[in-house]
Amino acid sequence: MVSEGRGRLFRRKDGKYLVYLPVYLAEDSMFPFKDFGRGRKGAMGSIDVKVSFKPGDNKLLVEKWDKPE
Repeated sequence: MVSEGRGRLFRRKDGKYLVYLPVYLAEDSMFPFKDFGRGRKGAMGSIDVKVSFKPGDNKLLVEKWDKPE
């Protein structure tokens, strides 16, 4: 079981940010996000996530996005 890995945060030329996760981490059997939908034109899809942090802390929290009721 793999529960941590070295990822990277990228800033694209269009101003958007992307978080890279290593394959061995994202494909681990215990990885919490598994329900990838299909993307446009049949490509691999994505999962909506909530990303948050606490001011003054150096941690980024990624959680499954729950639809508001």
